[in-house]
Amino acid sequence: TLVDHGFRLPSAMDNRPLRWPEFLDRVGQTVYLSATPGKYELGKVGGDVVEQVIRPTGLVDPEIVVKPTTGQIDDLIHEIRLRTALNERILVTTLTKKMSEDLTDYLLEQGIRVRYLHSEVDTLRRIELLRELRLGQYDVLVGINLLREGLDLPEVSLVSILDADKEGFLRSGTSLIQTIGRAARNVSGQVHMYADTITPSMEKAIDETNRRRAKQVAYNLERGLDPQPLRKKIGDITDLIAKEDADTEELLGSTALARGGRAPAPLAAHSERARSMPARELEDLISGLTGSMHEAAASLQFELAARYRDEIHDLKKELRGMREGER
Repeated sequence: TLVDHGFRLPSAMDNRPLRWPEFLDRVGQTVYLSATPGKYELGKVGGDVVEQVIRPTGLVDPEIVVKPTTGQIDDLIHEIRLRTALNERILVTTLTKKMSEDLTDYLLEQGIRVRYLHSEVDTLRRIELLRELRLGQYDVLVGINLLREGLDLPEVSLVSILDADKEGFLRSGTSLIQTIGRAARNVSGQVHMYADTITPSMEKAIDETNRRRAKQVAYNLERGLDPQPLRKKIGDITDLIAKEDADTEELLGSTALARGGRAPAPLAAHSERARSMPARELEDLISGLTGSMHEAAASLQFELAARYRDEIHDLKKELRGMREGER
């Protein structure tokens, strides 16, 4: 339809996403890796599942406490004050954007250092918010479904789930397990669910977390392991780019950087060309790629910026080899 009405070129018929059966025809042996495997994956493996619930640090899944919704905000504030006194951080997950904003405003009125995170907060600001939370510039982050998978915050000791008994996408068993996991990076991690009834999704998430926790605790007791806090450097893509810049400047000096280099060729072509390229041209290429890396980072194309960074690293190794050979 898109081709017929001129929204796509005819070539789009050949260059399109694969349909699901077409994708399955092209994959061979497959390893499914997930903290929350679905029915499809479990059905495909026929029960052949390898669990990895033991962490090298000895950390265990968080303790889950279910509390009534009556007075949940007062209780939340009490828990926040207990943890901020210990220099720990708190995540609070709500159901709607308005709830996030209203709760944030109320907590601010109570003198609590808090920010909120939702889909209208742009990508760069989200990164800054998470970094500031870890650095202790504020103590509480309020959000919606953005507080699920992919957030690795060792400083967070409490995850509070408001209205945990409201069934739906944000309170499904899988979503709750993922949210609970945000407190699993801290030795004293806890999850507080505010609910008046135990829903099937809550029961599934609580039972699964307790099952994993029991295994982890038994393993630690058997081997005399003392859980150690996760130590993770607070850094981001800007740190990596700054480090690469310093190394490039040291290697090339100011002359090649001033020349500005030429527009870089496609990434895949650089390594092959470098072997037959004079040192001066290689310097220009590295300089040009450095500029492209900055442009990609500025436009929030972090994966592309990382690819440029890796390519620059390889080309600089080639240039250093050339210079050593000339001595």
